[in-house]
Amino acid sequence: MAFTAGAAKVDITPADLTALNPIGGTSFVGVHDPIHVRALVLHDGVSEVALISADLIECGDMRPLRARIEAELGIPAAHVMITATHTHNAPRLGTVSPGALAHNGGPESAAYTGWVFDQVLAALRAARAAARPARFGISSGHAAINVNREMYADGGWRLGYNLDGPTDPRVWVLRLASMAGDPIAVVANYAVHSTVALWTREVSGDLAGAAMRHVEEMIGGVAMFTPGALGDQNPRVSLEGFAGGFGPHGRMPTEAERAFAYAAVAAQGLVLGAEVVRVAGGIGELVPEVRLRAAEEVVPCPVKKGRDVLASMVQAEVDSVDLRLSLILIGDVALAGVSGEVTTTVYRRLAARSPLARTILVSIANDRIGYLPADEAFDRPVHSVNGCPIVRGHAEPGIVDGLSRMIREAS
Repeated sequence: MAFTAGAAKVDITPADLTALNPIGGTSFVGVHDPIHVRALVLHDGVSEVALISADLIECGDMRPLRARIEAELGIPAAHVMITATHTHNAPRLGTVSPGALAHNGGPESAAYTGWVFDQVLAALRAARAAARPARFGISSGHAAINVNREMYADGGWRLGYNLDGPTDPRVWVLRLASMAGDPIAVVANYAVHSTVALWTREVSGDLAGAAMRHVEEMIGGVAMFTPGALGDQNPRVSLEGFAGGFGPHGRMPTEAERAFAYAAVAAQGLVLGAEVVRVAGGIGELVPEVRLRAAEEVVPCPVKKGRDVLASMVQAEVDSVDLRLSLILIGDVALAGVSGEVTTTVYRRLAARSPLARTILVSIANDRIGYLPADEAFDRPVHSVNGCPIVRGHAEPGIVDGLSRMIREAS
């Protein structure tokens, strides 16, 4: 059996917005643009893997959904990687894992989760039905629309605009096409929070959604965004830049501020999307023979209490929290999934340690337990440390040592 690929996109815009805004536990006031789940199914004749990305703020514990995928479609749970684009103008999915620092949801969120699970299965079935012999290629580019957000000012650390902080402007682009060259899918990976229009309280795919719409318009097929090491990365331009008293219980933006927010979404989405299109178009010969492998490991880590986090964040009283590591190898390309928001320095160390030069980190993979900073960051009360649920000395080595070994063993 030849290497095959199929992709599909399904709308997951909620019909009822009541209590689905996880930032502050409020309701959205409207829908600016629809949100979607995108699914990619690959088969090499022996192994089948699935990559799923949803326009949501976060995906909690995805074990129930992955178990359902295995039961109904036969794709092993360890071969399924589910992530969120991390748009903050969208609901969350799933339950909060014990010990994790994540936004909680009520019965409305649980009902929405059940419905989205159905849509994910529908997307996977459609992707499988559309699967055909395919060719694969990869390259990378550069988009300078992210900036380190952990800033020291006025005698303390806060979220801001730190031009001297570590950042990663690389854009990874994976392209899948039919044997005749017809587009199947483009997978983009970039490190940025999709928070440009945060506080408008309208459902939106935000920056990532705008970028992928552009790619689909220009190339065709399905364009999928996966979040890189975004734990300390904000968009360069956002509504948060206004000193306007926004927040879960603050004032609504004015019409001028709202217009600015969505103009900034469109502009930065165009920059990122155009770079993905450019890189995809420049990928040389696509290869038709690709070997697939997948693996998963769980690393129990001692719990650290969160500090100065939003009231909508919850953290159970437990001794340990599970750090989930996921791996999908597409030829010599490693998609390295981590169940939290990894920061730039941790990814740099993983990339340096990995036996594969093309190691792509996917944050919020199969769960979101909180931020996952480098060990030395714990010397400062920065946002990623305050929101990290793991005691110093466990998250970074768990990620770097664990994933580099998993990649080595699977290669």
